[in-house]
Amino acid sequence: MAYNYEQNIIKGNVHSLESFGLVDGPGVRYVVFLQGCALRCKYCHNPETWAGGGSQWTARQLFDKVYRYRQYWKDNGGITVSGGEPLLQIDFVTEFFKIAKMKKVHTAIDTAGQPFTMEEAWLGKFEELMKYTDLIILDFKEWTYEKHKALTGKGNDNIKEMAQWLSDHGKKMWIRHVLVPGLTDGEEDLKAMAEFISKLKTVEKVEILPYHALGVPKWEKIGIDYQLKDAVAPTDEEVAKAEELLNVKAYS
Repeated sequence: MAYNYEQNIIKGNVHSLESFGLVDGPGVRYVVFLQGCALRCKYCHNPETWAGGGSQWTARQLFDKVYRYRQYWKDNGGITVSGGEPLLQIDFVTEFFKIAKMKKVHTAIDTAGQPFTMEEAWLGKFEELMKYTDLIILDFKEWTYEKHKALTGKGNDNIKEMAQWLSDHGKKMWIRHVLVPGLTDGEEDLKAMAEFISKLKTVEKVEILPYHALGVPKWEKIGIDYQLKDAVAPTDEEVAKAEELLNVKAYS
């Protein structure tokens, strides 16, 4: 069925674009960062994406811009939509990915999963989006509800539910966890996370992302107090230990 561009009037709020991403999915990726996020992660490196704003694009306008860079992707790359939180603009991402799949472009979403709900109206939209999504890159911020809420301002029961839904419906996943020494490196939590992940049927990769403080100047610029002033990047040994606890090698 031909796509009717004239009906595509949904506009997305875009924070920024990156034409040559190498860590946002398989191969070379064109990464679209959307505006807006309900989480308030204490280590967030893009706090300027929390609120609304950004530049507005229709799905067609954005795809036409992105598709000019297809020579970089060749046969093993594609488009990744990140944020902020892309699932907050689920209708826009769906329209964007519909056009991408018409051109047989590999599509990925980098998400923390916070908007996910089994509420029928929203889940119907999510199921539609998944028809056009090849990969979900899901951030596991913390394991327990209490620690996740302390870190991000929200609980994570629905995020675990999303991971299970993706597994049950055959959707490929990468799982990521940001490692902050003394904060997100609890041994028992990592073991529990690993056990949960091991029961998911569609996880292709598990990654530890070492904490860094590159986003601190952004907090200062927009006048928000950075709560992790004393946090340091993990050592190679700490990363290796976390990777062992999460059984990362089993997915390499």
